[in-house]
Amino acid sequence: MANIGIDLGTTNSLVAVVMSGKARCLLDEGGSALLPSVVRYEGPNPPVVGRVALDEAPQFPGRTFSSTKRFMGRAPADCREDARIFRYRMDDAEPRFVRFLCEGRGPVTPVEVASEVLKTLKIRAVECLFGEPGGAVITVPAYFDDAQRQATKDAARLAGLEVLRLLNEPTAAAIAYGLDRRKDGRFAVYDLGGGTFDVSILDLNDGIFQVLATAGDTHLGGDDFDRALAALVVPDLAARTDAEARTVLAAAEAAKRELSASDVATIAGAPVTRAAFEAAIAPIVARTTAACRQALADAGLTPADIDAVVLVGGSTRVPYVRRHVAELFGREPFSDLNPDEVVAIGAAMQADILTGTSQLSDDLLLLDVIPLSLGLEVMGGIVEKFIPRCSPIPISASQTFTTHADGQTGIDLHILQGDRELARDNRSLGRFTLKGLPRLPAGIPRIKVDFLVDADGILRVSAREEFTGVETTIEVKPSYGLTEDEIEAMLEASIDNAETDVEDRMLIEARVEAEGILAALDKALAADRAMLMDEDHAAIVAVAEALRALHASTDPADRKRIVDLSHELDAVSAGFAQARIERDLTLALSGRSADTVGAELGLTNDGTRVTQDPEKAHARP
Repeated sequence: MANIGIDLGTTNSLVAVVMSGKARCLLDEGGSALLPSVVRYEGPNPPVVGRVALDEAPQFPGRTFSSTKRFMGRAPADCREDARIFRYRMDDAEPRFVRFLCEGRGPVTPVEVASEVLKTLKIRAVECLFGEPGGAVITVPAYFDDAQRQATKDAARLAGLEVLRLLNEPTAAAIAYGLDRRKDGRFAVYDLGGGTFDVSILDLNDGIFQVLATAGDTHLGGDDFDRALAALVVPDLAARTDAEARTVLAAAEAAKRELSASDVATIAGAPVTRAAFEAAIAPIVARTTAACRQALADAGLTPADIDAVVLVGGSTRVPYVRRHVAELFGREPFSDLNPDEVVAIGAAMQADILTGTSQLSDDLLLLDVIPLSLGLEVMGGIVEKFIPRCSPIPISASQTFTTHADGQTGIDLHILQGDRELARDNRSLGRFTLKGLPRLPAGIPRIKVDFLVDADGILRVSAREEFTGVETTIEVKPSYGLTEDEIEAMLEASIDNAETDVEDRMLIEARVEAEGILAALDKALAADRAMLMDEDHAAIVAVAEALRALHASTDPADRKRIVDLSHELDAVSAGFAQARIERDLTLALSGRSADTVGAELGLTNDGTRVTQDPEKAHARP
């Protein structure tokens, strides 16, 4: 059975396969490789998918869905504006994930819509291959987050496809270009499709594909061109009926294609010039510039270091886009491969390589990256980063944490995505709790937390208490993803706020440390004040009160003073701490029973100190 490659696109989708050592897209009965990603539901009957659904969309606006890739893995609160633009009515009774209201049928999700497109592509593959395909490599935008990737895998499962791997679209394009040309070098892949934009910087060297950096916008593409063009002749589009709006947008999409080859096109009987179109889309295209510069900076390269720029996505057919790319990178982009098909071709090549019997390459190694850092919230609301952005995947990382309070029996783990220092400024991916910890003094338990990102970019987190073996695991599977510009905004914010973020983090760390020292000292004084001379007690209290007055400060300028006082308190109380340790050792070695010693030291039968069971707290490094 042959493996297949699928480009599940916002506007169009394709399926490809390697035959006789060459990758090719599979065609429908009309000779077209493109399947419009449009689905019309027909009540209890099978849905209509593809060109017919697209052409007849104005007649059935209440049950025809297109561009739903924009809604994959997102929460209703994140995409209400998109729903308004596309005239979709969402089910307000479901706050966790998007469900569209569909005439003559119950609500449908973007995952279900995508599954119908994938089913149709699978049927095409079965007809062309005279049998079921083995497995599928399915492409996703490089900037799809964990939820959006998981939604894609769910859609494939609904379609009856075995997903061999999720492959980033720019990486698939680079595979198609690099293996087709057998050229080593550094590539910039500029991928502007119907609804998403990605740019990736890749290095191909002796069969090793390494993604050096990636950036993009999950809410930018040819759909935006269509609306900008339509607004030139129908400025009140929002006031039109659903059927009228779909008719105008369809005409705008056709005019956009015409303007790639001619100077004038018509929309609803009104002429539109290429110059007017280019002026309308200039701000949209300009939004790709920041992402390109960010990717180059992350890779440590300049435009002059790039050997070739590869264009991907139907929107790169627009002449203005090509001129913009040429100016941005200082060279004409490579366009020999069909930009509509190159991603599917690359996916098919990767799928064929995964068979283990491919003729394409005996030793191809693909190293992709994650777009944003992954970490864990620790005490004080700061982020402990496990895996930095642009790390190659698959990848794993581990860190060991401890408890913050005596007798703590559980620990909350909050998983975050982003590059800011404070948890509140990053995106929450999920939470889970490690329960059943032994009742030990603060700082004694050892909780090992493991992060694992697989080759599909899906995150798995596990936590284990080393002494008892208590363990829990979560596959991070949130019900929604990042909002349209959130990833790009998070990266920009991390750069703009880098200095203040670090200052805030250092202050919080100093405050947490001071809080722990003061709590331990208060407990020791309550139990053993009699062991201190009055003058020693006074000296310790004086420093402790100075630290207590300052340790809750939110002014970064106070950080050094908090640190200095913490060190001073450690120093003035060192003799007291040593005396208590020696007293405890003497009791323990005096020959009395463990129960007697434990009672005198305030310990329970299991060796932990008697304390009120506190509520679960965050991890403490």
